[in-house]
Amino acid sequence: MTLYADTGKTLSIRDLLTMKQAGEKISCLTAYDASFAALLDHVGIELLLVGDSLGMVIQGHGSTLPVTIQDMAYHTRCVTSARRRAFVIADMPFASYASPQQALTNAALLMQTGNAQMVKLEGAKIDVIEFLVAQGIPVCGHLGLLPQSVNRIGGYKVQGREAGQAQQILEDALVVEQAGAGLLVLECVPAMLAEEISRNLTIPVIGIGAGPACDGQVLVLYDMLNITAGNRPRFSKNFMAEADSIEEAVRRYHHAVKTRLFPAPEHTY
Repeated sequence: MTLYADTGKTLSIRDLLTMKQAGEKISCLTAYDASFAALLDHVGIELLLVGDSLGMVIQGHGSTLPVTIQDMAYHTRCVTSARRRAFVIADMPFASYASPQQALTNAALLMQTGNAQMVKLEGAKIDVIEFLVAQGIPVCGHLGLLPQSVNRIGGYKVQGREAGQAQQILEDALVVEQAGAGLLVLECVPAMLAEEISRNLTIPVIGIGAGPACDGQVLVLYDMLNITAGNRPRFSKNFMAEADSIEEAVRRYHHAVKTRLFPAPEHTY
């Protein structure tokens, strides 16, 4: 059952929280331009994430690190210009939130110029989260695999398999929520850890490679359409395989998330 049909009203963070409380799964995909944003919105995707993954799938870089705040503001504005209903989150790119004041300047750009409803930043940056929230800026946390830290952690690896690391991710999730974050993305962590975090947090938890127990799921749009150059990550699925059009593939993804058919065991750690 869907709580929020298309009424022409843009979803709010309160709507997403109500969905978590009601046990309704939240569907999310990345979006980088107006055409895809309009299509995803039309299908009923609840969350559009303007991800710094655009550095890889749009710009052709080997990581997200070269993406600038100007890139993010531009693509966020493209997405928000076309969506009617979906809630839009914009990534804070690499080195754009090293201090609370720098984070405020850059988050304000994403909201004032890009019309984002929320900004997302990686790691347990408690001082930054608290400062942004105090200034009225909604924040989405991001824990587990942190793509902006790929050089520090030595590659794109599952996080939280060891007991000590799993406990740290859980503790970080709790303090991120206490700092005022309104959402949390969990990337590439074992399903049991993601389930424990989702159960212990009151805010919605969106998983990517984090198992079926999260309150919602997100994939990189180009991965699920099977048009990303190179190999798709294990946690993704090619929804174009049984679809006759991009719109049908997105509908299949949306339905699979809402009915708990995705992620399946083969997409889970």
